[in-house]
Amino acid sequence: MQEYPRFDLDRQVALVTGAARGLGQAAARALAHAGADVALGLRDAASGRDLAVAIEALGRRALCLQMDVTDLAQISSAVDETVARFGRIDVLVNNAGIAPENLAEHVNESDYDLTCAINLKGTFFVSQAVGRVMIKQGAGRIINLSSQAGFVALPGESVYCMTKAGIAHLTKCLAVEWGKYGITVNAVAPTFIATPGTEPALENEAFRADVLERIAALHRVGQPMDVAGAIVFLASPAASLITGHTILIDGGWTAR
Repeated sequence: MQEYPRFDLDRQVALVTGAARGLGQAAARALAHAGADVALGLRDAASGRDLAVAIEALGRRALCLQMDVTDLAQISSAVDETVARFGRIDVLVNNAGIAPENLAEHVNESDYDLTCAINLKGTFFVSQAVGRVMIKQGAGRIINLSSQAGFVALPGESVYCMTKAGIAHLTKCLAVEWGKYGITVNAVAPTFIATPGTEPALENEAFRADVLERIAALHRVGQPMDVAGAIVFLASPAASLITGHTILIDGGWTAR
């Protein structure tokens, strides 16, 4: 009998970094709605209490973790705590990231170092720690957060663009290395999404109009659940043959 694609995550365990707000919070909620228990990686573990309650209201288990992704000791501890609580990690969403805006000639060393530490170093070492768990399991799904900024130039975002391009390529590298262990590694690359982080920029009428014009055909700013839907798909059994790929969720921006 033919099997049909499955999009549920029943009895799966997911870990989401940067889960306190925006895309991370939406991903955590969507994964729970699909059936997963969710560990919430947070810079301040106390900030995830309301989200944990919302996940538990869906009948899933939630765990708030102290997890600054620039701190390797916190990464290790958070991964160990997740495995101790749930027994495994089936899905990792590397969402934590920052995007300080500055023209290239004005970027200072501290902003450069912090952006690289969170966006690139954090993504790599969280993937490494969770990857070791998944290798032992013989299976796993890793979904990284790249950006359309990794594929097109955004003025004033040179360091952010560089890190997001790096994440897209790291995704390919890990997919090739870890495929033999039954691990898929993919990424999503959103356009401007309505989150607390983009709200100040999108309140500027001229900037918002330019963004809407560049989002070809659809002409709308994305919502966090637009991205979460792709994350759930990549985490699901239906995406079992997809690896090393970055899905652009950009409303057609890069198609022009």
